Amino acid sequence: MKKISILWVDDEIDLLKPHILFLEQKGYDINTASNGHDAIDKAQLQEFDLFFLDENMPGLSGLETLNKLKEIQPLTPVIMITKSEEENIMDNAIGLKINDYLIKPVNPNQILLSIKKNIDHKRLITEKTTQAYQSAFTRLGMEINDSLTAHDWINVYKKLVHWELELSQSEDAGMDEVLKMQKAEANAAFTKFIKKNYAGWFSREPENKPILSPSLLREKVFPILNKGEKVFLLVIDNLRFDQWKVIQPEINSYFRTDNEDLYYSIIPTATQYSRNALFSGLMPSEIDKLYPELWKNDEDEGGKNLYEEDMLKNQLRKFNISDNIFFDKILDVKNIKKAHERLHEIVNSNQMMVMIVNFVDYLSHARTDQKMIKELASNETAYRSITKSWFKHSLLLDLLKSLAEFDVRLIVTTDHGTIRVQDAIKVVGERNTTTNLRYKQGRNLKYNQKEVFEVTRPESIYLPRTNLSSTYIFATGSDFFAYHNNYNHYVKYYRDSFQHGGISLEEMLIPIIQLSPRR
Repeated sequence: MKKISILWVDDEIDLLKPHILFLEQKGYDINTASNGHDAIDKAQLQEFDLFFLDENMPGLSGLETLNKLKEIQPLTPVIMITKSEEENIMDNAIGLKINDYLIKPVNPNQILLSIKKNIDHKRLITEKTTQAYQSAFTRLGMEINDSLTAHDWINVYKKLVHWELELSQSEDAGMDEVLKMQKAEANAAFTKFIKKNYAGWFSREPENKPILSPSLLREKVFPILNKGEKVFLLVIDNLRFDQWKVIQPEINSYFRTDNEDLYYSIIPTATQYSRNALFSGLMPSEIDKLYPELWKNDEDEGGKNLYEEDMLKNQLRKFNISDNIFFDKILDVKNIKKAHERLHEIVNSNQMMVMIVNFVDYLSHARTDQKMIKELASNETAYRSITKSWFKHSLLLDLLKSLAEFDVRLIVTTDHGTIRVQDAIKVVGERNTTTNLRYKQGRNLKYNQKEVFEVTRPESIYLPRTNLSSTYIFATGSDFFAYHNNYNHYVKYYRDSFQHGGISLEEMLIPIIQLSPRR
């Protein structure tokens, strides 16, 4: 294994012999220079893993040397060592992107710690994260087996996401595979839980019923409005909990997280069903019955989410809340610019503001259809990274920065999540069968009952019945439906894509976050 090479630059380098011997005994390769010019010459001849640099040197100063070293080896970490604690010196050094600094006199352990922090950082993170997950693995497995309530499953999924994010920072591919297997195990157990309990949540007096799409606003938003507070409801379509966690630090620069929770999307976990249920406060069959002019079935032509504002206003009136609201669906950047320009007027004129943003949904579909996006989002970590990069540089974040100047509660949520599908299940249906890859609705469907969640009585879970023999089937875990005709092409095209509509932790357990401006 190649030794870590360090260049130590100090005009009193001879006095540092004990420190250098200490580091050499620890296995580091130490080169020295007594002035800035010699350091620059050495950096031009050899690639170093780390620079130790004295701030106060005669001739070429530490800051001047730092600037030159950064030009030659811009990615090499620099640790500045200084006698002075003057703020302007530290500001200049940090501005030139030093990685750490130490105040003289330094002791060997300080130096060793700084090296580990800047050089062995990744390895130490990998070791500690791997050890921590190995320790938690058995406990988490027991929780998966013992989860009996909807709330238990929320806790399990939060822990799985926590470890997924932690392990994504390490370099232990083996632990990634272990976690994938544990997530698959969790999804299999979660499917059994949903099959056993989902229909029961719609009985007259259900026990342990979680917050579902139709009750979300009633439980999480209306109480705030009833206190007289202003609410900005941001619905990011297709936003999973892990994606929320990677954009959270950007939002937390301007908003404080007051409450972070998960709720259950209804099934199908598809926009037509879950988002309409969210805004109407009703299950799909209830919307179809009470407002037939606002509901479109799967086989009907035209958009399926054209009347969300009307549905929301009906729900607000039902609970005696003013329906004088701002409602905007962001289809392109121009919409955000217009809303941002009018933000002062919008906030002052409305108690409730709603904005729907479809970027994550677009990303999911683009990854299926476009080769370049598939390569950019080749795995879950990359998929999260693209989401974070988009949000960090988006006009939406600019709007939220401005929103933080007002006395407004921000609520971030979504209508459903998405899962990366792997295994195809054969299904045969008539021409007007639903095209979604994670659920099918139609007549005379042919499938293996053991491979799906089958609902032959749609009214039992408040789904519309388009004809007397309508059946719904749902894919579970990472499965997806493929037609018998041209099966191999279909499987190759859709495998490893992100889909929604079925039953999984990723699709059903989704974020509802309440935030307040930091000001």
